[in-house]
Amino acid sequence: MYIIAQLVTSFIASAGFGIIFNAPKRTLFQCGLGGMMGWIIYLVLDPYYDTVISTVAATFVVGVISQVSARVYRMPVIVFSVAGIIPLVPGGLAYDAMRKFVENDYNTAIQLAAQAFLISGSIAIGLVVSEVLNQLLRKRKPHQG
Repeated sequence: MYIIAQLVTSFIASAGFGIIFNAPKRTLFQCGLGGMMGWIIYLVLDPYYDTVISTVAATFVVGVISQVSARVYRMPVIVFSVAGIIPLVPGGLAYDAMRKFVENDYNTAIQLAAQAFLISGSIAIGLVVSEVLNQLLRKRKPHQG
């Protein structure tokens, strides 16, 4: 039941942010699906690997799904990738870091801020790696004609 609740909420969060970012209606299902798939990967890998590694892998999957969706629906990749990474964004961690700064607990605040920074960087790395692989695969195709 826990996994189903996680999947449903990640789908709703991603599709909901697609609505907020004015993604076309016909792409909202793919936005939610990308976010849900990324969250599945994160949930499966996080108990076994570091959170940063799990986030890179999950974001890579979101990036690949976004690349494929962009080709199929002839839309910019960012329409799918921004909504897809929403479940992975460490907003709660950043909030806790800021709260600790306000409470003058600087040691804890710096630890939380560093962790939020690393997770944010891993999201960027996952998206960049998927884009680079997409570009490499496109260039390897033999020329027609």
